Amino acid sequence: MVRRRSFIGAGVAAFAVPSILHAQGTWPDRPVRVVVPWPPGGSTDVLVRIYAERLQAMLGQSFVVENRPGAGGNIGVDAVAKATPDGYTMGIAAVSHFSINPFLYSRLPYDPDKDLMPVGVAWELPNVAVVPVEHNPSRSLKEFVAWAKAKPGGISYGSPGVGTTPHLSGALFAARAGFEATHVPFRGAAQAIPVMLAGQLDFALDNLASYMAVIRDGKLRPLAVTSAERFPTLPEVPTMAEAGIPDFVVTSWQSFVFPAGTPRAAIERLSATLKRISEDEAIQRRFLDAGAGMAWSTPEQAAERARRERPMWQEAVRISGARLE
Repeated sequence: MVRRRSFIGAGVAAFAVPSILHAQGTWPDRPVRVVVPWPPGGSTDVLVRIYAERLQAMLGQSFVVENRPGAGGNIGVDAVAKATPDGYTMGIAAVSHFSINPFLYSRLPYDPDKDLMPVGVAWELPNVAVVPVEHNPSRSLKEFVAWAKAKPGGISYGSPGVGTTPHLSGALFAARAGFEATHVPFRGAAQAIPVMLAGQLDFALDNLASYMAVIRDGKLRPLAVTSAERFPTLPEVPTMAEAGIPDFVVTSWQSFVFPAGTPRAAIERLSATLKRISEDEAIQRRFLDAGAGMAWSTPEQAAERARRERPMWQEAVRISGARLE
């Protein structure tokens, strides 16, 4: 049994037990706040609520989702980082909060290595390269690259904002493929897609979850996905490597997090429960239908992945020229 110095139970300190014993026996014994650093209705919000529903059923306490959007998700993540580390505030944090924002922002209100405790990767959202069927003749990524190189002034591509993984992925792709590309930021895919369908935007390398419905309608043509393997619901679409762009595995993964200092027993119980949820085939299908792949990792694997991917994202930020205050 792991020993800890901390004790709980204000007012009964003389009879307190180590917090890890308390957490092992009763966590959670009251509702847990789950901070989503994005607005309601987006892909992250929807997926977190699926988890919250299952966590409540399996652990017997409410997991109450609270949306705290703003500043690229930094406001919500900072709220988690600064919360009391008692196991009753958790949140969801993206690869951007772990591996991109340290290079993108001149300063952050939190330190991802010191202030956050990842519980484990929960899902991955591959990006998908898409073109408007009515306005672009390209039927493969190779054809699109040739088309882009031949277009005077280069091409335009959209994203849900400066410094997002779609923005940085697009910049990295253009640099590696050798064509000129102008980034056009939008508030989200819902604003970018109509512009693309009107022929005023050439391309996007955005989250598959945001584009799946339009792809299924046949209005946008998928050319490649950025995951290591083909996505199960789009088996005919090649990976970037298969399409001719090697070493281009770029996914927008997300991990549940606690504030640093949270009792290890709470972290381990949540991790074990998330693993069970990730093995539920019905939930897996719900995620695939939404354009996401369920995942699971240990807390240590999530932290190591964040560190491992930082050089790639640092390169992408440098190429894009993006900088935020």
